Amino acid sequence: MTSHALPALRAKASDRVLAQPVLDGLFLLTILTVTFHKLQWELAGSLTLSDVLTSVFLVLFAWDRFERDDGRFTRTALVAFAFFAAFALVYLAGFYSLDTGQSLAQWAKGMVKFVLHFGFLVTGVALLAQRGLRFYWYALAAFLGGIGLNAVYGVIQLVLAEGGINLDELLIEPITSRQTGINVFGAVGGTQEVFRPNALTGDPNHLGIELVIPLLVLTPLYLRLEAGHRLKTPLAVSLAFLLIVELATLSRSALLGLGCGALILALPYRRHLRRPAFLVPLGAVALLVAAVIVARLDFFLTVLRARTNTSRAAASPHFEVYSFIPDILSTNPFLGLGLNNFAVYYEFVTGRPDFGPHSFYVATIVETGIVGATLFAVFVVWLFRRLGAARRIGRMLSAAGDPLAARIRPVAWGMTAALVATLVANLFYLTMTFYYFYVFATLAAALAVVASRAQRE
Repeated sequence: MTSHALPALRAKASDRVLAQPVLDGLFLLTILTVTFHKLQWELAGSLTLSDVLTSVFLVLFAWDRFERDDGRFTRTALVAFAFFAAFALVYLAGFYSLDTGQSLAQWAKGMVKFVLHFGFLVTGVALLAQRGLRFYWYALAAFLGGIGLNAVYGVIQLVLAEGGINLDELLIEPITSRQTGINVFGAVGGTQEVFRPNALTGDPNHLGIELVIPLLVLTPLYLRLEAGHRLKTPLAVSLAFLLIVELATLSRSALLGLGCGALILALPYRRHLRRPAFLVPLGAVALLVAAVIVARLDFFLTVLRARTNTSRAAASPHFEVYSFIPDILSTNPFLGLGLNNFAVYYEFVTGRPDFGPHSFYVATIVETGIVGATLFAVFVVWLFRRLGAARRIGRMLSAAGDPLAARIRPVAWGMTAALVATLVANLFYLTMTFYYFYVFATLAAALAVVASRAQRE
């Protein structure tokens, strides 16, 4: 091989999407499987597949940086690390509120999850900043694709359940040795069971709230795609499919969040709402859902009445949980009861050792007090500011006539709407403690960094 061929080979290698195949592959695989919650094992606590992958990724990331003597971190990654340190201090300070072996065990489990998940956020932002925009699109596709695979699994799960077959028993139990299955909401007429797909998430509400993210992130990107683009039709079909699965979950929290997120998108994309690109897929979903409902009208009317029941008995579990807040603020106002300890201290009320509050905000205040809740609010504001920076970069690209603006701005708006939707949905549910939210936060925080780098190039 002649020496003059070497620069060309180096240039070609630098253009690869996976600059370091093992490290980058682990990163993408973790993101892909982050919503596959049923793939977990009891090993000194619940350990999911994505947790295992994250542990290996963090070790390899640290070893790679040490081996190359590379201590470079972008400002965004450093700020993320500052949040990591601040949350760790709050949780460690809460350790002194613990007074039983059970509460200590729960706190330890929560700390392990926190270190893995927030550690991934910090290192993920650093990795994305180094790899650039192409790798970012792969990461976003892996995250949204993982949620999409959940939706596909959920549909197959639902169809087979109608025929009396438990898909989890065939595919999941041999791997995990855990008994899982589709959610049974109830029975109509005492004989017709009402199934709610939970796919690989373990809960139909979890699936519904997670589906909000691809629906809101992909919609503006789809609307801005040029006519005739090769992804236009696949995205239209995918969005319609995801919306149908969203409705099948019967999750009120998810629909509430989706509605609020849609209102956010309606502001910058209102002119698209009258165009065929938006109306045709939405109309197709409406017709399909209407046809299914008409075919089994009595069945669906009964289910609809059950899910829209506003009686005190139906609504009380979601609102009564907020009554716990004054009790905690009167006894442990600043640091709460300790990380991951809601279930321990309220087992005497619920009778369940694993009961979590039907609200992320109740969990945050009860477990980490005013200090922890304030810190999390600052963290959320920071995420909104990072997305605002990405939108500003998109406007600058648009003013310069750069076609990249039609990708950056829609994704930034979609993530802004998805963040609002997730915050709203967690008023009456608890998913923002899950790993997927940290992955979403990683992608949201890194978007402005990779967009700025692409702008300079």
